[in-house]
Amino acid sequence: MRSKLNYLIGVSLKRKVKTKWFLVANIIIALVVVGIINIDSIITFFGGDFDDAQKVYVIDDTDRAYNILAEQLNASSLQIVDSEESAFEVTKYDDADKINDLIEEDKDIIVIHLEEKEEKGLTAKITSQSFIDTMDYQLITNALTNTKVSLNILDSNISIEDFNKIYDPIEIEREILNENEKSEDENTNMIMTTVFPVIILPFFMLSIFLVQMIGAEVNDEKTTRGMEIIISNVSPKTHFFSKVIAGNLFVLIQGILLVAYAGIGFAIRNMVGGNSIVNGLGSEVGDILNQIMNSNLGSQLIYIIPMILILMILTFIAYSLLAGVLASMTTNTEDFQQLQTPIMIISLVGYYLAMMASVFDGALFIKIFAFVPFISAILAPSLLILGQIGIIETIIAGFIMVATNYVLIKYGMRIYKVGILNYSSKGLWKKMFKAARKSE
Repeated sequence: MRSKLNYLIGVSLKRKVKTKWFLVANIIIALVVVGIINIDSIITFFGGDFDDAQKVYVIDDTDRAYNILAEQLNASSLQIVDSEESAFEVTKYDDADKINDLIEEDKDIIVIHLEEKEEKGLTAKITSQSFIDTMDYQLITNALTNTKVSLNILDSNISIEDFNKIYDPIEIEREILNENEKSEDENTNMIMTTVFPVIILPFFMLSIFLVQMIGAEVNDEKTTRGMEIIISNVSPKTHFFSKVIAGNLFVLIQGILLVAYAGIGFAIRNMVGGNSIVNGLGSEVGDILNQIMNSNLGSQLIYIIPMILILMILTFIAYSLLAGVLASMTTNTEDFQQLQTPIMIISLVGYYLAMMASVFDGALFIKIFAFVPFISAILAPSLLILGQIGIIETIIAGFIMVATNYVLIKYGMRIYKVGILNYSSKGLWKKMFKAARKSE
């Protein structure tokens, strides 16, 4: 039996791996992953530039607003962008009549014309060749507003010391009364609701792919009548487990390849010295990792990561078992697509709940969903990281998945034996329930 099982696993795996489709798909996936990680360098190569500061020319008819505006622009950009260099290169310009000629020479510049009117105070006219980036425009308008406030304050005969106090950033001391929580963990919710969905996205996609792949393979064998030849030589049990094992091995291989593609992408980024998009991908990733490692979460990763991996593996097995059982009772791919729709919906619900987990902090229903099979692998780790459930609850979710796999194997095997040679779609559910009630 073992030799037949190994043979069927090898045949099934070769049908998936040794194909032009697999090669082409992985080339495309690799290019997409590496491209996304190095998107800024790619855009720069084709003419974009993220390092050059936005040139801003200021015509100051007030003879006193330029220095304040320049300081405000640099200060606001450094605070928002979180970089050592300002996003703006501010230059004073004197000839208001040559604004159009100036823009004609360099179509990317922005010209700000400052005037002071008796009733309105400081006014500004912003001129550019085309639309201004939303972030840049927001920073410019904020800087102009602060400049107007500063001039009004100066006109009120406030001393320089008082003026500096007004714009001096407030000193904040943070205190959390709960002794089990640290102030550095306060941003964990924001970090994990941003990072975790990206991490679980490959799992979500692979689980869908696993279900479709097993269903398509079983239906292909039934459509070509090759199933009768196979079952005449091996038992349905051996055939069933060969599909499950081969499917999970394929998903494992694909998962390792995805990690490898990401590693190649970051290695290329490190070699070419990726540029920055607004905040800079490299520094931003580094900041997030530092915050995670310096928080309580950093020390918890030692047991959180293995628990997540175990839950994911158990869920992959459950998906493959269920896909094999459902596929055995269908006669074509179209019928299987209808049967797998509820599975896709459940998986999608779990993914979106994991993304919005922090919004439902303390809600009982989301904690209940953490124990639901097929969803728990996505939702339970997210709630564990956010502190909404504990280790015990996560372990319970794991045992529920083990029980689910046991039920799928015990009763699914009965359905599989009946359905694998069934070529009629009439009374599908009736046949499934009848087969499940029969003793082996």
